[in-house]
Amino acid sequence: MNLTAKVVAALQLPAGKADVIYFDAALPGFGYRLRRGANGKVLRSFVVQYRRAGGTRRIMLGKAAVLSAAAAREQARKVLGRVANGEDPQADKIDRRAKDQLTLRGVIDEHLGAKAKDVRPRTLVELTRYLTGTYFKPLHGMPVDTVTRKDIAARLVVTTRESGSITAARARAAINGLFVWAMQMGFVESNPVIGTIQPKDSDGRSRVLTGAELAAVWRAAGDDEYGKIVRLLILTGCRRQEVGGMQWGELDQERGEWTIPAERAKNKRAHTLPLPPAAWKIIGSVRRMANRNYLFGLRAEGFRAWADGKAELDKALGDSVRPFVLHDIRRTVATMMAEGDEEGEQDRDGDERRGNRRGDADGPRLGIQPHVIEALLNHKSGHKAGVAGVYNRAKYRREVRAALALWADTVRALVDGGERKIVPLPAAG
Repeated sequence: MNLTAKVVAALQLPAGKADVIYFDAALPGFGYRLRRGANGKVLRSFVVQYRRAGGTRRIMLGKAAVLSAAAAREQARKVLGRVANGEDPQADKIDRRAKDQLTLRGVIDEHLGAKAKDVRPRTLVELTRYLTGTYFKPLHGMPVDTVTRKDIAARLVVTTRESGSITAARARAAINGLFVWAMQMGFVESNPVIGTIQPKDSDGRSRVLTGAELAAVWRAAGDDEYGKIVRLLILTGCRRQEVGGMQWGELDQERGEWTIPAERAKNKRAHTLPLPPAAWKIIGSVRRMANRNYLFGLRAEGFRAWADGKAELDKALGDSVRPFVLHDIRRTVATMMAEGDEEGEQDRDGDERRGNRRGDADGPRLGIQPHVIEALLNHKSGHKAGVAGVYNRAKYRREVRAALALWADTVRALVDGGERKIVPLPAAG
């Protein structure tokens, strides 16, 4: 018989049979299958059957309810054409099904598990952040071998726009390492990262704002959440995530201190800062909401609207301040505490270099010692080598308190244009 629409509509499952296939006379291998399901209902579908490597292979083309006889015949013709060319469509289908189960996220988890044995804990944390975070999340559900160069490039563009080129460059490095490993493991045949855009990395950023620029940023920062965060960054030199994730439970107003818990600190060391009155004034202006421990942002996450906030700040600043990122404020605080402000200096070629070199005698010179600045920033000198790194565990609390008082007064003078008048912070009780 020829399996036309009229013919298949009339076919029935023979009595005593639970499964039968009617094959087409004109196209050998093309068939119409009737099978009794678990609930007694007869299931109808089109199939194609062929022989390969001494055995019989069968592929279901589709259910008869959604696939017409003519369309099924055309699909069967294509499958049998591939068989005639030496291919094995059923094996390819099984292989594709297995690959579809191997998603990008699944490979990421395997990769991180393998890396855990070979890299430092901090490196593993960074890899995990770039690979499992928002940067490539829209691709996580894709079969890993179907991720294309276009997919990777699109995510790098978004990351550059939302988080900056440095973050995008490091995210690219992380995903590139993943695909190199995936090729070695046989999960993919090519690396889709090759040929994508390469965002500019920092090579260690050197941008330091001048005193005039810092004052301009303070003034341009509005009274919204982002503006308050920026001003707290200027007063404390903290990282944006630390201030953006500030919680009421971390604040001890009686002692005048803010403690960043170890789990929120970049180096996993709890860090206590004596906040100056200007910082407490900003904190006091934040409305405390019931059932929310975070000062800023969403109830369960803290502040996240960094890109939007920075865009508004840049718009308010106009051309008064050269391009900068929030982390440059931290570098500016540390540099000006140590050496003071420089409004501009000529380099050897005669070109003005603003805010990247120190030592102008006309700017405020604070002269705070490096070890105090590092304690204030929650850094530790000496890394793992030498006496400083191994034995010096001093917190320099008094010195940090004095340094922050001096710095807060310097910021006030820069913003107001007046003289510095040091107001020491009260010692913690």
